[in-house]
Amino acid sequence: MKPKTFMLIAGEASGDLLAAELVAALRAQSPDATFFGAGGPKMSAAGMELAFDLTQNAVTGITDILKNVFKFRRLFNQLLALAIERKPDVIIGVDYGGFNLRFGHAVKEHVRNHPGAWNPKIVQFVSPQVWGSRPWRANKLAADYDLLLSIFPFEKDWYAKRVPQLRVVFVGHPMVNRFAMEDGSRKMEVGVKNPPIVLLLPGSRRGELQKHLPPMLGALKLIQEKLPAAKAKMVLPDESLAKTVSLELKFAKKIESLFGLQEIFPNLEIQIGNLPKALAEADVAIASTGTVTMECAFFGLPTVTLYILSWLNYQIGIRILTSKWLTMPNILADEVVYPEFLQYDATPENLSRAALELLQDESRRTKIKSQLAGIVASLGEPGAANRAATAVLSLFNNS
Repeated sequence: MKPKTFMLIAGEASGDLLAAELVAALRAQSPDATFFGAGGPKMSAAGMELAFDLTQNAVTGITDILKNVFKFRRLFNQLLALAIERKPDVIIGVDYGGFNLRFGHAVKEHVRNHPGAWNPKIVQFVSPQVWGSRPWRANKLAADYDLLLSIFPFEKDWYAKRVPQLRVVFVGHPMVNRFAMEDGSRKMEVGVKNPPIVLLLPGSRRGELQKHLPPMLGALKLIQEKLPAAKAKMVLPDESLAKTVSLELKFAKKIESLFGLQEIFPNLEIQIGNLPKALAEADVAIASTGTVTMECAFFGLPTVTLYILSWLNYQIGIRILTSKWLTMPNILADEVVYPEFLQYDATPENLSRAALELLQDESRRTKIKSQLAGIVASLGEPGAANRAATAVLSLFNNS
């Protein structure tokens, strides 16, 4: 097989890591391959030529997309021109479904309009959540994509019933490989430490932080009123988000001091990165309904989840959502494992009440940990990136 050229596109921090792992796995199986595209620092560190850092442009909801429509159009067109110029053998979209599905379609449209010049394989790594909203997008995937790499076990059957012509390969969840060497001794421990540790995980986007920080901090204050010795930690992915939280806490404490108010915001340790250690040590988490809920599940951590959108984004969301939950462990179990509070239900009172129950109800903790063990067992063995690389390269077995 002649050396291949791969173009990868990832637009979020989680996709940046996933793509970097895939680049490493592809290079191990195809040492002469070359890689370019758009993503983040982890993809660059893995040896991919980065046109620009797309992860700095992560947004939440349709209104944020509309506010930045011209910027995204410019970046989209820049990447499309780059693809047409360099003509990679494979284009791999990594998560970031809204952008990547349109990109894959645009490439295929170019190929259809210029037959014979170039016809790359189009791959999507991580299925868009078409089973949760707008299921008609499965037809677009089937029309434009050569391969879909799935990380959740139910997705292959879901697609097979609707678009059997789409090739779907379940490669397993990459989280299993990342945490395979972690100490799992606390996963099934039901007891709570004294003092308990509460972990806050508000999200990896600034918009999520702005929406989730107030109810999370309010919930933490109520928890510490009931359990004064409880410790609290917030883990954030980068320095800029940590500075945002620190500034807001300092401002709040200054207002309290100036007006002689009773302390509103509780003491809180802010940590950048090293999430696995924090997950292993915590007794309960309050987290946004994103990728991090699966990491909480892997560590057997009882968790309360929330998500808040702007009013307009929420009105749009409730009209297109077909899934009963946003929290992935709940979706995988097809029942409530993690208490989930969305929009107006995500109040400090609701979050704190659910978190206290998870701290104080031993039978509830036992049940949740058992449910989480079953969920994690369904995610496959370590080696997702290697299996994904093998599936991508198999597209050329007959070439």
